[in-house]
Amino acid sequence: MPLMTLKIGLFGIGLDVYWSQFEGLKDRLSSYLQQVHHQLEGDGIDVINLGLIDSVDKAMDAGHSFRRADVDIIFLHVTTYALSATVLPLVQRARIPVIILNLAPKAAIDYDYFNGLGSRHRMTGEWLAYCSACPVPELVNVFKRSGIRCHQVTGLLNEDDRCWAEVSEWIEAAKVANMMAHNRLGVMGTYYSGMLDIYTDMTLQLATFGGHIEHLEVDELSALRKAVTQQQVTARVADFEAAFDVQPDCSQHELERAARTSLALDRLVANYKLGSLAYYYKGRGIVENEDTMSSIILGSTYLTANSVPVAGEYEIKNAQAMKILDGFGAGGSFTEYYAMDFDDDIVLMGHDGPGHYQIAEGKIKVKPLQVYHGKVGNGLAVEMSVKYGPVTLLSVVEGANGTLLLLMAEGISEEGPILEIGNTNSRYRFPVGARRFVEDWNNHGPAHHCAVGMGHIARKIEKLGKLLNIQTIKIC
Repeated sequence: MPLMTLKIGLFGIGLDVYWSQFEGLKDRLSSYLQQVHHQLEGDGIDVINLGLIDSVDKAMDAGHSFRRADVDIIFLHVTTYALSATVLPLVQRARIPVIILNLAPKAAIDYDYFNGLGSRHRMTGEWLAYCSACPVPELVNVFKRSGIRCHQVTGLLNEDDRCWAEVSEWIEAAKVANMMAHNRLGVMGTYYSGMLDIYTDMTLQLATFGGHIEHLEVDELSALRKAVTQQQVTARVADFEAAFDVQPDCSQHELERAARTSLALDRLVANYKLGSLAYYYKGRGIVENEDTMSSIILGSTYLTANSVPVAGEYEIKNAQAMKILDGFGAGGSFTEYYAMDFDDDIVLMGHDGPGHYQIAEGKIKVKPLQVYHGKVGNGLAVEMSVKYGPVTLLSVVEGANGTLLLLMAEGISEEGPILEIGNTNSRYRFPVGARRFVEDWNNHGPAHHCAVGMGHIARKIEKLGKLLNIQTIKIC
């Protein structure tokens, strides 16, 4: 899936009657806006800067400009006092979330300099250059009464101020929202029969996140396997051996079988321009399909680590959660509770099937399994632990009220004994303790699967939720 450019709408506000009254004020405030523009620039970002909006007529025109530019998010820089009537038409027309930047030019007014100017006229002009906080309550009041979603960032223009870290989080969240809006999620096969918690309303998924869901047939993947050449298989086996720690008891036959399916998956992803995939298929009755589905794990792992997260058991909600974590650069691997270690106050989590080898502690191991527990067939599987250090768990939860929410928890992946059974396995410690974490997490009714990524990124996910108008809940 090609990287989408994030289009940021930027404008400053002021009051046109000030410009003739206070010489140099407009130029000074415009220079502040340019500082903000510079701070918002970055790779994959197009800043559409409409300058200072200081009248109702300009606001009307600016709203049309932002709609024509198809901006994804708006940053409103409050440079001085401005009438809310000069802002509302703009944001109403744009119809997207607004981030209000209440940024002062300096940490404090130089009171001695200010009071020594010797002219109340000059003093008023100087005061207006520091007046960014003044209209913010007026703007928020009008936005809320008008049903416009807005959020505030308060701080200094100085690029070293901590407020810019928050602005950066908003930009990252907007990039992920943009990515989800253009993502093509493939669904192949059907649900694992009886797992009622993972069933989901696909229309609700699209209405919430955007994007497209492509329904795929396992038969097509099996057909694509037939077109793979032996030369391609040999090259992909070499790729596996470079990326993975292939154990000595893995047969060449199984490696080649997995390589053939991996190459067919690559072609399927390319044909449908997929950015993520959820799959499950029993594979009974048709030999070709059983051969395909019992050799899918290595190829799915390969895709997951290359920004096409793959969720087994047709877990669409979790494919969405994995894609979100991947969009934030945190990885995004399939996981669930395995057991609890009450002696060490640890939750053991992992899953069979694909993992995310880019976030593994060392090379992941490839092992042969004589049986896929609860599934048809046998073949190669991957074993890994998530890198030791901070992690974030994310679940896309479908509630009883017909809406989705984002459930999060921050913890630590720790070194220690794991179950060496050819699956993902990790030991997680949570600040509220294992017992409290498990109960609090379960109380919000998530599916038994969730996604795990590196780092503590709950703040960023909370901002994504605000941009998408989804409730977010952080357990710890």
